[in-house]
Amino acid sequence: MTRLRWICLGFTGFLAFAVAVGHIPAFLDADGRTFGIFRLNLFQDMLHSASALWALGAAVTSHRAAKFFLTYFGILYFADGVMGVVTGSGYLDLGIIRNGWLDQPLTFKILASTPHLFLGGVGLLASLFLDEKKA
Repeated sequence: MTRLRWICLGFTGFLAFAVAVGHIPAFLDADGRTFGIFRLNLFQDMLHSASALWALGAAVTSHRAAKFFLTYFGILYFADGVMGVVTGSGYLDLGIIRNGWLDQPLTFKILASTPHLFLGGVGLLASLFLDEKKA
């Protein structure tokens, strides 16, 4: 198994954790916000679950599928995180349509967007720089 396929397995675990954490009381505040920052809903759980299944499918299918996943997942999630920092809403969960441009402190927007910035950035950088089959 190639390095990128192993990374996809790691993404499967991170994304599955993102689904689970929204249902574990220890990670929720009194208002039901995960880590006291964001409120996850069924649509976001489905988005994270679909992403985890995509990552798993890529990991078990081929190196090419893993590279495709890491590249395009990386672009989609990182761009969503950037949009979250700028507007307070993302596009993957249709937040920009449902909530519009939110007036929140910049530090809050950064904290709320960090998971997508991190996962998207790691995915994209891994596909670009950790591909041992790159010509």
